[in-house]
Amino acid sequence: MLKHLIIKNYALIRELEISPSAKLNMITGETGAGKSIMLGAVGLLLGNRADTKALFDQNNKCVVEGSFDLKTYHLKYLFEQKDLDYEDLSIIRREISPNGKSRAFINDTPVTLDTLKKVGIKLMDVHSQHETHNLGKSAYQISFVDAFAESTSDRRLYYKTYLQLKSAEEHRKQLVIETSEINKEADYEHFLLEELVTANLNPGEQEALEEQVKLMENAEEIKLKFHGILEALSNNEFAASISLQDSVAALRQLASYSESYRALYERLNSAFIELADIIAEIEKEDEAVEFDPEQTLQAQERLTLIYNLQQKHKVNSISELLEIQVTLDKKIDRFQNLDAEIEKAKKEVETIRTLALKQAAELSRKRKASFTTLEIRLTELLVKVGIPEATVQIQSSEEDIGQYGIDKINILFSANKGVAPQEIAKVASGGEFSRFMFCIKYILADKIALPTIIFDEIDTGVSGEIALKLGDMMKQMARNHQLIAISHLPQVAAKGDLHYFVFKDSSEDRSISKIKELNIEERVEEIAKMIGGDTPSEVAFDSARELIGA
Repeated sequence: MLKHLIIKNYALIRELEISPSAKLNMITGETGAGKSIMLGAVGLLLGNRADTKALFDQNNKCVVEGSFDLKTYHLKYLFEQKDLDYEDLSIIRREISPNGKSRAFINDTPVTLDTLKKVGIKLMDVHSQHETHNLGKSAYQISFVDAFAESTSDRRLYYKTYLQLKSAEEHRKQLVIETSEINKEADYEHFLLEELVTANLNPGEQEALEEQVKLMENAEEIKLKFHGILEALSNNEFAASISLQDSVAALRQLASYSESYRALYERLNSAFIELADIIAEIEKEDEAVEFDPEQTLQAQERLTLIYNLQQKHKVNSISELLEIQVTLDKKIDRFQNLDAEIEKAKKEVETIRTLALKQAAELSRKRKASFTTLEIRLTELLVKVGIPEATVQIQSSEEDIGQYGIDKINILFSANKGVAPQEIAKVASGGEFSRFMFCIKYILADKIALPTIIFDEIDTGVSGEIALKLGDMMKQMARNHQLIAISHLPQVAAKGDLHYFVFKDSSEDRSISKIKELNIEERVEEIAKMIGGDTPSEVAFDSARELIGA
């Protein structure tokens, strides 16, 4: 429900504020005073495109702001979907800067126009003679029928199953695509896997082989060097170990004379022991060095295999090759199990589809059961609003399962006796179409929670008793829903719980549109003027009082 509306710097409006009633609000005024301009401004809150030409003052920004009471709208889910802060009293604001930049905010959070539209459409419904696109849509007609048949909850239950069906079908489709893609490469990947398995690679193997080959290829030089070292250290009469041994023996004899001599002895003896250990290690390594052409060839061939595999797979280590082997093994295993997965997915689709068809059939049954009553109800209301020869027929056919079920619904209409009903968008005039939409919303008002409805001169083309009935129907609707009606008929305007008068103030250099909430005396005068012109007679005043009093 709209609690407060502010419009600044828009078209002929410098600044305008209203706090409409929760029930029926009437807006009247002379032609060109700015009633339609207000609707243009409200349209900005619904995500309509902005135009800098609409700025009253080209040097300042335009601001349109609406405060809405959302307690009964159950919109918290939508705010959460759009990552918005939810407040029972939420504020929507639209700004247009002089440079043409447009910004939108919901509770001070910047939002896109798409988000603004999705939220705005839940808050306000602007209805005019030109609103033809919605009623012509099958989705709108189905929603209307479901509201009347009280099958909306059934449709929600079905839609949940329908989404599960779409998800299951998509899963099955992706499995088939995956199978096709894997199948194209399965033979080659199987070959690659077998090649790696046959190679029987081990972590650290490459480094060990590379060292082994290096030693074998340089075995002669290594042995030659080892022999030279051993010769110098221990294998001749002047070897270092012999000289060191003699020196150790000499220091041992001196050790008893001084503690410092003893310390020198112990250090040199340790060096002798270390040298002996080194010589033993060198002898061992020398014995281990043996050139084996066959073993060298085997190691070289093994390394070549490893290098070729690394080059083929574009990696640099055995650990990476082993990771590829694991991946290939999983892919092959996945491929071998895909057929079973596809069969399982197919059965799941069939199970969910069976349930969806069952729910859709029940939904269709409820809808069709309401057709006759709905046709009668719509016809009665159309006669009441001034289309005495109205005929309504609801046409239904079955189609493939879709988001609304299996029904294709088309509401047909004829305004003339003897003329077969046809699609409403093709046969209804502007006034007839407008009243048809009014009757639909009148019916909906008793069935579901509606957003704030704004009627833009839907009473065009009616008068007299029909206008009174139209006003009474608006009054009836407004018992549970907020209505704002722009009207030019006194019979309709007199029904308002609150009456606003839009006028053009030309007292300054430039005309300005203003709005005023009328008190009871001002209302009587305005209604009298709508009846009798700018200088209404006393009879017109009496009629005005009677209309308001009635």
